[in-house]
Amino acid sequence: MSGPIGRQRAHLNPAAPSAGEHLNPAAHLNPAAHLNPAAHLNPAAHLEPAAHLEPAAPFGGGHWVTSWAAAPQAAGPDGLPPEPFTRGGRALAGTLRQTIRVSVGGQWLRLRLSSAFGPALPITAVSVALPAGGRAGVSAIRAGTSRAVTFDGRSSAVIPAGAERASDPVDFALAPGTNLTVTVYLSEGVAATGVTAHLGSRTTSHLALGNRVADADLPGAVPVEHWYLLSGLDIWSAPSTAAAVVLGDSLTDGRGSTTDGNDRWPDRLADRLRALPGSAHVAIVNQGIGGNRVLTDGLGPHALSRIERDVLARAGVAWLLVFEGVNDIGTAGATDAAQKQVADDLTGAYERIAGQAHAAGLRVYGATLTPFGGNPDYDDPDGLREATRRAVNDWIRGSGRFDAVVDFDRAVRDPADPGRLLPAYDTGDRLHLNPAGYRALAGAVPARLFTR
Repeated sequence: MSGPIGRQRAHLNPAAPSAGEHLNPAAHLNPAAHLNPAAHLNPAAHLEPAAHLEPAAPFGGGHWVTSWAAAPQAAGPDGLPPEPFTRGGRALAGTLRQTIRVSVGGQWLRLRLSSAFGPALPITAVSVALPAGGRAGVSAIRAGTSRAVTFDGRSSAVIPAGAERASDPVDFALAPGTNLTVTVYLSEGVAATGVTAHLGSRTTSHLALGNRVADADLPGAVPVEHWYLLSGLDIWSAPSTAAAVVLGDSLTDGRGSTTDGNDRWPDRLADRLRALPGSAHVAIVNQGIGGNRVLTDGLGPHALSRIERDVLARAGVAWLLVFEGVNDIGTAGATDAAQKQVADDLTGAYERIAGQAHAAGLRVYGATLTPFGGNPDYDDPDGLREATRRAVNDWIRGSGRFDAVVDFDRAVRDPADPGRLLPAYDTGDRLHLNPAGYRALAGAVPARLFTR
């Protein structure tokens, strides 16, 4: 049995671009260049958890590839589960059943659980199963499909404070695009001040008292629309399989999509690529966090601090697509000075992200920022923030710092009023997209970008 397989870092050569793509022949940027002094990094505030006791690979001749992930963030008071699952300073004591949807499939999987924002976390038991009817967000599992998950051969484990832990490989065949149920039992729970979560799951999870890991259904369970503790799922894959990570905010996390519908734009892109013979080997990994910013913390740590943990530490990553910056522009002051500063800081941050990813052998794609005209929080009467958005988009399109550009702005803006979303794609808040809008974003990503 071979040892753990490291991430592939070979630089990739995409096919010739179509109209609207902007390839950069100088693919490798100097990671020490273009540092952004305004990035407000606080190393103590952003943990970079390493996998603890990485399990051995099940076979030779392949590698691990991340097939699903959720960027960890602190649950905070508003993200804690209701009573009795938060009580007496503890949270999540009992059974937690969650569903996730894999991108690529395979015969062997391993889970990743995280306490990135909490203390040492004792896990009592974990299982995986197929959900009833194959559906996302259900509390029942298909009879006969439940399998125990182990850690170094034991059913229990302790995730170190501020860290992530991978399970042993589990023999569990999954087809691409399959929903999977993960059930976790915490006999002691975790300190309520240190719960690691992903708040914008757009998927229903279920909480029940006691050890119900093996139960076929959880009648009377309490539903919540968050993921807790899960940070990733890897699939043992052929050498040709690789992952593309999307770094983003609520537009990538899927605000405006259908709860339990898996119709965020990365979901739609994965579906589209899977149907094409030349790109069925690509896993799309959604690392969006609602309210996230590139430069400073918002909901979740800022994007500059997330590159190592949420991108480079994922298994089998070959590509990075960066689609983030609207929240930086929208929360900066509506003054000439503030908007000039945020524009300069954003472009400097994009250079730094591209340089860091290029140094690790990834190809890096930049997505233009979508309109927010008419949004009461981000739009301003003098149009200063809109001018910044356009200036930043001009830089993304023309700087040459990205290996290609995905023009999301063009895909969803109103041709009659380019500072606003097309009404057919707008949720009504003039900022977030509905499922049709997310389908349009997925359709704007050229499949040839993922040719190996």
